[in-house]
Amino acid sequence: MSDEPEPIKPDPDKKPKRPRDANQLAKLMVDLATGEADEADPDAGKDPKAVERGKAGGLKGGKARAEKLSKERRKEIAKKAAKTRWTKDSSS
Repeated sequence: MSDEPEPIKPDPDKKPKRPRDANQLAKLMVDLATGEADEADPDAGKDPKAVERGKAGGLKGGKARAEKLSKERRKEIAKKAAKTRWTKDSSS
């Protein structure tokens, strides 16, 4: 055991997610500066029922889709994904 304290790990709940798109990020910055958006609540200004429905759908979507697909179709999708992942794209 060492006498050094454990490193401080960032808490993902404390850091708000920022949009990756530059235009969306710029709009968020303007909204934050003008007080139209609250950084603490990423769902502020959205219909709470719509947020709830979206979350519920997201939680069950992938599992429901996997159950509907046949074993052969899942295998085809997996092969295509692997091929795409491992094939070098010369245009990039």
